[in-house]
Amino acid sequence: MVKLRLKRCGRKQRATYRIVAIDVRSRRDGRDLRKVGFYDPIKKQTYLNVPAILYFLERGAQPTDTVRDILNKSEVFKELCPNQIKILKN
Repeated sequence: MVKLRLKRCGRKQRATYRIVAIDVRSRRDGRDLRKVGFYDPIKKQTYLNVPAILYFLERGAQPTDTVRDILNKSEVFKELCPNQIKILKN
């Protein structure tokens, strides 16, 4: 199963995160399938590769709670059909 989750990068006390599609069995900083975004909580910046995110969501990838909140704020879920949105909210 594939998840969309945060992968920590940056230096000590200045964390930034990559949003990646990664296998569930991999560790947090393990090898990812694809980088699909970037999140900087300090500067409140977000970069999302929306076509890549939609590609993984349509094929059953589950976002973690934090990534789901980031995607909700950027309104990525509005581009999915209603049936898929119900599955992701559960």
